Amino acid sequence: MGNSYAGQLKSARFEEALHNSIEASLRSSSGDPQPIFTQLYLEPEPFPGNIDDIKPKGELHGGEAHGSEITNGHLSNDLEELEEDDDSDGSSPPLPYLQAPPPDGCCTLDGFCQAGKDLRLVSIATEHIEVPAGFELVGAKSPSVPEHILVCAVDRRFLPDENGKNALLGFSGNCVGCGEKGFRYFTEFSNHINLKLSTQPKKQKHLKHYLVKNSQGALYKGPLICWKDCKTRQISSSAPTSKPSSSSSVSSKENGGASGHSSSPFSFSGETDDRIPTALRVNGPPNCLSVDVRPPLLSPSQVSLGPQAHAYRTADLGDSSASSAMHSGPPKKRHRSWHPNSLLPVPAVPVPVPAIRPIACSPGPVLGVSPPQPPAVGVIQPLPVTAGETVIVPDNLLSSSGVRPVILIGHGTLPYFYGNVGDIVVSPLLVSCYKSSQLTEKALETLGLNGSQLLCVETMALLTLQYLARLGPMQIPLREELEQIVLKAMLCCPRGPAISPSQLPWLARLEASVSGGSVQVVVTHNSLGEGISESLRSLTEGPQPQKCLPTYVVIICASKMSGNEFCVLVLGKYQARALAEGMLTTNEFLKEISYELITGKVSILASHFKTTSLGDNLDKQLVRYQRRWKGQVVQPFQSDVTEHIHSQEAASMSPPSDRGGTLLGKLFQIYPTQLSVARSLLSQVCSIADSGTQNLDLGRFCKVDFLVLVPPSHILVHQTAQRIRQSGVLVDLGVEDVCSAHQKSDKYVVRLDGDVHAKMEAFMRKVKQNPYTLFVLIHDNSHVDLTSALSGSVCHGELQGLADRVVNCQEVLDAMNLLVLQVSCFPYTLQTHQSRISIHNEVHWPSSESLGEQSPNELLYFGLRDYSSSLQWGVASPILRCDDAFEKMVHTLLERHPHLHSMVIRSYLLIQQYTEAMMALTSSPSLRDHITPETLAMVEDLINAPSREGSRGRGHMLLVRVPSLQLAMLARERLEDVRDKLGLQLCFAVLLGSPATELNLQKNFTMRLKAWRGCENEDWVPHTYEDLEGLPCIVILTGKDPLGETFPRSLKYSDLRLIDSSYLTRTALEQEVGLACTHVSMSVVQEPKRAMAPRESDGEKAPAGLNDGDELERPQSNGSAATRNSGSLAENGVSSSDNADSSQRPSTSTGPPDAGTSPDVGSASQGFKQECDSLESQFSSNPSKAPNAPPSLYSSSSSSSPSSSSAQRPSQSTQCVREPKPARVSPRTVIMSRAAYSLLAGESGSQLSSFSLLPHADVAWSSPLRPLVTPNLQGPEQSAYYREWTVARQHHADYEAPAVPHPRRLLLSGPPQVGKTGAYLQFLRILFRMLIRLLEVDVYDEEEEEEEEETSEVATLVKTQLPDIEEVRKMPFDPYPRDPKFKQASPVYTDKKPMVLTESESQTPAKRVTKSIRLSRFAAHNAFHHCEQCHHYCEAGPASQLSECTFHAFTFCSSMLGEEVQLQFVIPKAKEQHFVFGQQGSHLESMRLPLVSNKNPDLLKSPIFTPTTGRQEHGLLNIYHAMEGASHLHILVVKQFEMPLYRKYWPNHILLVLPAVFNNTGVGAARFMIKELSYHNLELERNRLEEQGVRRQDVWPFIVMMDDSCVLWNTHQPTDNGTNVSLKTVLQQMESTPKISLYAMCGTRRWSSGLARRSPSAPFSRCHLHDFVLLNVDLTQNVHYDLNRYSCEEVDFNLRVNSSGLLLCRFNHFSFMKKHIPVGGNKDFLVKPKLVVRVAASYVCAPDSEQTLLDAPAQFLLERFLQSCSHRLFPKAVQNRSNPVLSIDSYLNISPEISVCYINSRPHSTNLNHQGLLFSGLLLYLCDSFVISGLLKKFRFLKGATLCVISQDRSSLRQTIVRLELEDEWQFRLRDEFQTANCVEDRPLYFLTGRHV
Repeated sequence: MGNSYAGQLKSARFEEALHNSIEASLRSSSGDPQPIFTQLYLEPEPFPGNIDDIKPKGELHGGEAHGSEITNGHLSNDLEELEEDDDSDGSSPPLPYLQAPPPDGCCTLDGFCQAGKDLRLVSIATEHIEVPAGFELVGAKSPSVPEHILVCAVDRRFLPDENGKNALLGFSGNCVGCGEKGFRYFTEFSNHINLKLSTQPKKQKHLKHYLVKNSQGALYKGPLICWKDCKTRQISSSAPTSKPSSSSSVSSKENGGASGHSSSPFSFSGETDDRIPTALRVNGPPNCLSVDVRPPLLSPSQVSLGPQAHAYRTADLGDSSASSAMHSGPPKKRHRSWHPNSLLPVPAVPVPVPAIRPIACSPGPVLGVSPPQPPAVGVIQPLPVTAGETVIVPDNLLSSSGVRPVILIGHGTLPYFYGNVGDIVVSPLLVSCYKSSQLTEKALETLGLNGSQLLCVETMALLTLQYLARLGPMQIPLREELEQIVLKAMLCCPRGPAISPSQLPWLARLEASVSGGSVQVVVTHNSLGEGISESLRSLTEGPQPQKCLPTYVVIICASKMSGNEFCVLVLGKYQARALAEGMLTTNEFLKEISYELITGKVSILASHFKTTSLGDNLDKQLVRYQRRWKGQVVQPFQSDVTEHIHSQEAASMSPPSDRGGTLLGKLFQIYPTQLSVARSLLSQVCSIADSGTQNLDLGRFCKVDFLVLVPPSHILVHQTAQRIRQSGVLVDLGVEDVCSAHQKSDKYVVRLDGDVHAKMEAFMRKVKQNPYTLFVLIHDNSHVDLTSALSGSVCHGELQGLADRVVNCQEVLDAMNLLVLQVSCFPYTLQTHQSRISIHNEVHWPSSESLGEQSPNELLYFGLRDYSSSLQWGVASPILRCDDAFEKMVHTLLERHPHLHSMVIRSYLLIQQYTEAMMALTSSPSLRDHITPETLAMVEDLINAPSREGSRGRGHMLLVRVPSLQLAMLARERLEDVRDKLGLQLCFAVLLGSPATELNLQKNFTMRLKAWRGCENEDWVPHTYEDLEGLPCIVILTGKDPLGETFPRSLKYSDLRLIDSSYLTRTALEQEVGLACTHVSMSVVQEPKRAMAPRESDGEKAPAGLNDGDELERPQSNGSAATRNSGSLAENGVSSSDNADSSQRPSTSTGPPDAGTSPDVGSASQGFKQECDSLESQFSSNPSKAPNAPPSLYSSSSSSSPSSSSAQRPSQSTQCVREPKPARVSPRTVIMSRAAYSLLAGESGSQLSSFSLLPHADVAWSSPLRPLVTPNLQGPEQSAYYREWTVARQHHADYEAPAVPHPRRLLLSGPPQVGKTGAYLQFLRILFRMLIRLLEVDVYDEEEEEEEEETSEVATLVKTQLPDIEEVRKMPFDPYPRDPKFKQASPVYTDKKPMVLTESESQTPAKRVTKSIRLSRFAAHNAFHHCEQCHHYCEAGPASQLSECTFHAFTFCSSMLGEEVQLQFVIPKAKEQHFVFGQQGSHLESMRLPLVSNKNPDLLKSPIFTPTTGRQEHGLLNIYHAMEGASHLHILVVKQFEMPLYRKYWPNHILLVLPAVFNNTGVGAARFMIKELSYHNLELERNRLEEQGVRRQDVWPFIVMMDDSCVLWNTHQPTDNGTNVSLKTVLQQMESTPKISLYAMCGTRRWSSGLARRSPSAPFSRCHLHDFVLLNVDLTQNVHYDLNRYSCEEVDFNLRVNSSGLLLCRFNHFSFMKKHIPVGGNKDFLVKPKLVVRVAASYVCAPDSEQTLLDAPAQFLLERFLQSCSHRLFPKAVQNRSNPVLSIDSYLNISPEISVCYINSRPHSTNLNHQGLLFSGLLLYLCDSFVISGLLKKFRFLKGATLCVISQDRSSLRQTIVRLELEDEWQFRLRDEFQTANCVEDRPLYFLTGRHV
């Protein structure tokens, strides 16, 4: 039997056995054995293709290899290990190890390798040794040279950690002597290094020490390698009789295990091979194959149920589908046939038992009945404890007793099992409940416990017993339930009753005595094995019928030595089967089922179902019936099943007309809840952006693009693409135009299948190439496959680990312009302790309670909790029900066929039930009594609904869930066949709904759907389940999990009778029920008792049961159903006339009238307009407008008159007008298995609800005990609970997630079919709108006051682009500041007819009007703008570059200030070319200016100065785009204290820093300094260029002074509405004005929307210029800005320039837009009073008064005072335009109610003709020596006119009064002197008021 050293093991028949045993034993120290050994070193060979070749051989190995599985390290480093005991029996001593002779000519010296290199530590301690990454140097001991240690390099994955755990099986090492690498077997390696062993080479025995380096770098012997715990995995060959310590074997699904990580399945290859080590043949000789033989699954022997051990994951398996669960074991060098997939999947059989130690087996006959077997067929050998404790499993245990016992590990040591181990199962289900001693301090504290409250073994045994005793006959023990009992016991009895060990046996018997025989206690004194052995023996003895087996046997070992131990033997047939099947993962049981079907194990069952319940041959009866009707078929639509017509005639029939209406285009509507969820997502994105962590910079994005990843379902792809199409989101985002959006929507949805990588690569390329587009990767149904890419594999035909590879790949994580949105209805697997999503980034769907009041006609979501609570409605036919008759039939069959998986039995029975129901309703009424009422009623409804009045041929959908693809195909084939033979082929369709295929519908049904839709397109076929709206059909939904497909409104029944105890995790169970969730009418939920009250049934008892229910769920309509508000029709599928009043219709034979049953069957408008997630999601968006909803939107039958759909219309049967009523939408009926029903119903009170179960098979509880989950836990609290109490299992994608959650990842969770797709599509839309909103600005939109009349000269001006200086000179100057920003400023008096100021105008200003404008490509931007073109313009490079700016002082003498001024320039290196520096290069001499004569068309001559304060982020200082990227000189003028901030945000800008004394000044000071500096610079440049021969007047004298809020520029022509142009265009045109040097100032007008409506009245005008000014600093040399001013400095300056005889010219065909920036600017000065200023008068006070003073500049206080209190100073001037206040040399704003007449005191100035004008007041503000008394004598004043003289201090105030001889004409009083209310050190201003005498 042995296999030779050089043998080539080609068979793959035990690949999976290897894999399972290895993975299980690897993890044996943890509670959850993990599938981990994924080292695929070899390429797979092609798998033999002919299945016929394989099957007999598969059978041949049935008895030996089915059950073969190695554990406990008996698949160790080499296959030779397995041969070690091949020829020995269990008790014989080990044979000596026969070493193969070394190759000729090699070195055999001790301490040297075969290549002759020295390996001894003493020789090579100081040599340099290359150690590859991941390897360790270890010391090996050779028996032949015990004094030496040999140095080896070993892969550290094969070495244990410090706890002696987690060493992978096998070996990988290198020789450090000769450098040979890649020894894969320790045997081979020990030969190479000449260990010369007499026993089997074991790494544990011979690798002794780690080698470490000392401080000199020399190697020395380090710590011992800790192999101690590895006994759990590796058993030394010298202990054949060793036995287990805490034995057990664990399937990978301790409580719903790893989906897709098979711990048991293995595959057969078609070849037989004698060389299979006998270790695999635990089931005895190969002759024991009979229908009852069940391959065992043997798993590791040591179970510790604490948090699982962290185990090694391979670096990367690549994308090969060959890396499958079926061969995740490490291939041996001599084992080359690891196939990518198995043609013959062999079952995952739940018989985990402790490790086996086989003995020799003699071959037997290949086929036939097994002869009696020798007693010791195979020895099962777990851990070494005390010798001699073994249990022999009797032969034919399953066949003779009909039960495969399950041993629930309790507390203590299990025995070895010998013999027929395939017939027992060891389950660790409850073991964690006994591990409370492993609770951490923190967990104890959370639970409110302390260490002293832990329970003793005796108490736990009694609690277990008590729990088992009170379980019902159809209940199985649940871990979570017992854990809660243990926790309650700890909490309520802190010390617990003191039970002594000796009391346990009799207390246990006492407990068991009340169980009515269901629990038995067996007490032994030696070992648990004794009790197990006795119980198993009694099972097989005695004739079966007389025996009444207990359901549970509790075995207690009351040993004096080791204290009490206990375990539970489950003998109840139902319970044992359910527990065993529950240990399998979904993948495993699906493999098991396909194995049973392929190997023909089901043949007995199949033959049983060949006869009907009455005993007739089913097929013969069907053929007979078919012949009777001679190929005629039942007439579709309007007839009962007894009328037949010819098939051709029937096929040509079309459904009844839809009364003229064809379907409109699909309507997509977003409902308020979806909108609020979308907004929550958006605010979450904003908070990520605002978090200050630089993880998301929303300001840089101007587009949104997306990709949706969905699970691998074709239908789901079509459904999502359809939603995208209907929503119009592609057009809204601007990623597609209207034409292409329809075709290209498919490109935005990607299935997670083999093609995903190419599509993702393309997507990630797009992400990289468009850094300014924000991409959203939406991972929909993200809970479906969260397997780690490292353990990913092909499982049951599906690739796993793809989602992890895509969503968690480094590129996705690193892309700064990519958000990942994971969407899930069962997010629990994403909410573990290791979650990658921050708990703050979760958005939960609001619960219906939180939605507030809704109108009674609205649809309400009806979900899982509602189904559970509906059981309290107390109606005769609930919508959630269990088919008890079906369950009874199942139980009978389960007892007859103990070797088949229960789902196979359930499926065959279900097929028979549907088959016979069809027959009972057509050909064989006598079968009715043999069909469950539920089945009969569903089939009857399916057949009859289309012929009911008012249904127009529409019917219901019946959904049957069959997870196994093979069983689903069988069901489809069988039901179709029966339907056709019964002539029903045109009555309803039978479809297979498989994720892997497209919908395939018969042509006649497709024609019917097209007719209902009014669809013209010849090629149209249904692609989604929703497309089947109204079609009577049975959909057999297959696949491991439902993947989120939405079903049509016409789905009425969801048959989940196959979903049973294999679905014991929350996700698995709830996602099945989730198929039926939808939106229903509110009244259905709110008045269940009234709405659902049962009515009398007049049909027979059997079918009426469900028809009653129909009637109850879908009550009759009392009139025509009108359209509901806001698009309800789209959901209800009922147009106004759909639901006939049918109360007077005669009832059908089977039950009451059923009109009300088809609101979801009816209308043409139907669910084709469905939108959002399940479009059942529709909440009305505006209840108030409900009754008059526009018909065209919702009803397909809308005509020109609204009444056609929304007003009353005669109903079909009564033809009388009734009040329209909304149609009722009722919940779907769900029919379940007993196991699933009891979990959802929680009816027994004892059983838990589904929400207490383990949340998902891929996660594990982090603690043996935890607080109870309460049912009303909301999303955020539930997430926090799962994050604290669950951890990801090792194959979960989050297992090795980074400690910190990913910042750009969000989770949207909401119940199934609630409308999540609609919500996330809306989120994309509003995200884009927000980004656009970031790209939109609010600009001031205010009309400027027009002049009353135009002179004829002006009107005749030529409409030209450039002004003619002579024409401009002829124009009058308009001194009135017409811009709306001066609305609150004093009007300037002109000699034109005065305007009458209305009262309303003078009131408090309204908020300034703004308009939102989309930025064009010529806009100026703030610091938040980033794009490829201008990032070099405003963004700094690396941080080091900040220092690359140079600081330059620039000093000049100001004639105005009469002193030297020093300004500081900050000049980035790149901008130094604009300046002239001295010889040494450091002294700044001047700023270069161009020549007037330079005609370069690209040159911008004028330097641009922008005074800015408080707007380093928000100021529009990036004018790159406004300048079209042209070179220009832009200087920011900033205050000294703000310089660092501006440097930080604008590192590439030139800054002009004002001296510190200007820190508190207003904008006047900045303008003053800009102008002074510019004039000084002009002189310097003239001097410099003069030396080069340039004339002085040729140097360009203009600068641009521009505000930091100018955002866009426009040009206005008579022919257009105004178009955006660049700042460059505007400046170049102004600079090209002829004789430009003769103009003092040029500017443009400010934009308002009114400009678009009318072209400017004149192309140019002379008037005020502001905000954006081209200023000639040469001509205005002697006119200065007032450096003290905070406001109106521009009006003041303009008036002075004009009165100095200089020209101002405004270009009216240009306009600039000013952005409304709410922060910063010179709008205000923060007044910091020592007391809050409430009264305007507080700005001033009497000199030397005690008033609290203000911390603000004097000038600012003065301006504020004049603005608000001038009516007290100048009472005669208020509202008096004819008698203005005379203001000399300055313009101050003295409130909009008072007009000001400006007079310039300079000689030769141009002033208004004031002859005959009486002034109402005189304002003298800081007047200089040009103001003389003679000048004032020229003006005349009204009697009672007032005077205000303002001076710097009290003495100058008195001097002014004396010098101007004011006392001659004006009367002063001492009490009329005031000062600004600031303290003396802030130099207040003083003013004196007087009255004209």
